[in-house]
Amino acid sequence: MIPGSIFNAIPLSLVLSFTFLSYSSGSSPCSPTHQGNARQFWIENDRFCKDGVPFQIIGGDMHYFRIVPEYWKDRLSRAKALGLNTIQTYVPWNIHEPQPEKYSFNGIADLEAYIQLAHELGFLIMLRAGPYICGEWDLGGFPAWLLSIEPALELRSSDSTYLSLVERWWGVLLPKIRPLLYQNGGPIIMIQVENEYGSFGSDKNYLQYLAKLARRHLGDELVLYTTDGAGDATLNNGAIPEEGVYAAVDFDTWSNSSSAFEIQKKYNFPGKSPPLSSEFYTGWLTHWGEKLATTNASSTAAALENILSKDGSAVLYMAHGGTNFGLFSGANTDSNDESDYKPDLTSYDYDAPIKEYGDVNNPKYKELRRVIRKYAAAPLPSFPSSIATEAYGIVKLNKMFSLFEALYLFSNPTKTVESENPIPMESAGQMYGFMLYESEYEQKKGNSTVSISKIHDRAQVFVSCSEGDKSNPRFVGVIERWNNKDPLSVPYLGCPFNITLFILVENMGRVNYGKYIYDRKGILSTVQVDNLTLHRWKMHPIQFDYISNLSKNGLMKKYPYPIEEKISLRRGFKNHIGNMRYRHREQKSNTPALYKGHFNINSTSMLKDTFISFCGWNKGIAFANKFQYWEILAESGPTVHAICPSTDTPARRKHLGHIRA
Repeated sequence: MIPGSIFNAIPLSLVLSFTFLSYSSGSSPCSPTHQGNARQFWIENDRFCKDGVPFQIIGGDMHYFRIVPEYWKDRLSRAKALGLNTIQTYVPWNIHEPQPEKYSFNGIADLEAYIQLAHELGFLIMLRAGPYICGEWDLGGFPAWLLSIEPALELRSSDSTYLSLVERWWGVLLPKIRPLLYQNGGPIIMIQVENEYGSFGSDKNYLQYLAKLARRHLGDELVLYTTDGAGDATLNNGAIPEEGVYAAVDFDTWSNSSSAFEIQKKYNFPGKSPPLSSEFYTGWLTHWGEKLATTNASSTAAALENILSKDGSAVLYMAHGGTNFGLFSGANTDSNDESDYKPDLTSYDYDAPIKEYGDVNNPKYKELRRVIRKYAAAPLPSFPSSIATEAYGIVKLNKMFSLFEALYLFSNPTKTVESENPIPMESAGQMYGFMLYESEYEQKKGNSTVSISKIHDRAQVFVSCSEGDKSNPRFVGVIERWNNKDPLSVPYLGCPFNITLFILVENMGRVNYGKYIYDRKGILSTVQVDNLTLHRWKMHPIQFDYISNLSKNGLMKKYPYPIEEKISLRRGFKNHIGNMRYRHREQKSNTPALYKGHFNINSTSMLKDTFISFCGWNKGIAFANKFQYWEILAESGPTVHAICPSTDTPARRKHLGHIRA
């Protein structure tokens, strides 16, 4: 931990007026900064220089943690055929250190394998090492356990405890990265510190600390960079050229790139400002309940050509978005109202040229490829073939049991926490998913009311008589963070004694951007029943990793009466469902339950991608072979790929992709 006294920020008062330079192929070669090393990457005369030659970055963001490893090569190859020479990726701290000092670099978290594969395919790498990444990713990439530390950390600041944890994390990450640097024979040409900090704060001591820490591990030859919006306010807060850190900018397709790059020059030292949009937006994010965000293919390509034709560099954000697997989707809020909560989709398609399911036979890919072909240093590979898909038909799902009937299977009793008042999920060790809060209150004549002033994010409320069987409580209603005005009315149950109140709270994704990023989950206030505060609570963490054990010892039983639902595995997004009908019960249960079904693929030749349609379903989470693919919201979901024929409700049709064994 470095004392704050050495963080004296050097004020930057330079306002430069150099014109936007354009270089021809006949420009003078770059001068190597270190004689004797044939592999060098540096900045000189407002150009990127690679091995003594001016270099134009034509890159794209493609995140390893949003693609199953089985498809890394396929998606990277499609990026190569697009004409990209550089891949940019975030490094989310939370997937690599899910628990304090418990590190993971395997499977989908195998960062080194991903970088090596990209290197083999001829890419350079721009690595966005954090510790904060934003990226529509839970908590901006921070591990959720940071929120359990008391006293509360001040994230993205010079808070000494926070910095000590960053130093510990980078002490693991950066030594893995050093052999992969360009000057050491690897593909990494640049490493970003923080992300868009200028939109958040103005603690230059913090940014300077990160730069010093990176150089301590990686050496002084490395090009470090920051990324901020192309405006004076954001760059003034987020740029640190006094530390030798290059300031890049990001902007959308309808921005004036020349103006953006002129502003960028003001926050880099003379000769150190090659024009680069390190996030050139090919699309945009979508929240639950919104229409899918799209951008026009032709205008996107024209905006890119405007940059490349003037020897500028750009990184497509995104080249391929992929999927927010598990429960790692982030969220946003209004800048001045944290209750205006907007969770992000499981899909991170982003209207990128390479679609979530790998499709490139679309106007945006073709238009961008047409432009990039003009500026690529080598001929482009042939146009990629379409990904083979298969329709496996109807899958019958049988109800196994409800949450309350098998609470002991979903929640380890040794993890249950008792407290006088409700506590946040993080304080109970529940970082993702659901937690069940349980308490009791005295029965009274007539209806009661339940109110919770601060819930993060969505609560389903149930009641039951405290004496006797509590496996089938009565559903009362839902309290939502973004729609929490009126108390819930609880019907009179006629119980001889007390009422047990169950509140199942769902974490729908932590805020990843803005001042409300310190986003604890669960019940964050008192619970009022008839305006009286309820005490003596039990918190049951719901742990889905227990599902894999349910079939053991006869625990996975079917209901004694037939309860059957169906899903459809289709060939693609645009296939019409036709006359298919779904048979549902006349009354749907409001109690959370587990359903299970099987489908078999009998030959290797039939092992192909497929799409799952949730017509007629409501909200839930889907697993395939124990791998959690998505959170789903069928009846009011935003991804309208089909119309359920019996109800005309929007259907959530999701790409299953490579089915993991």
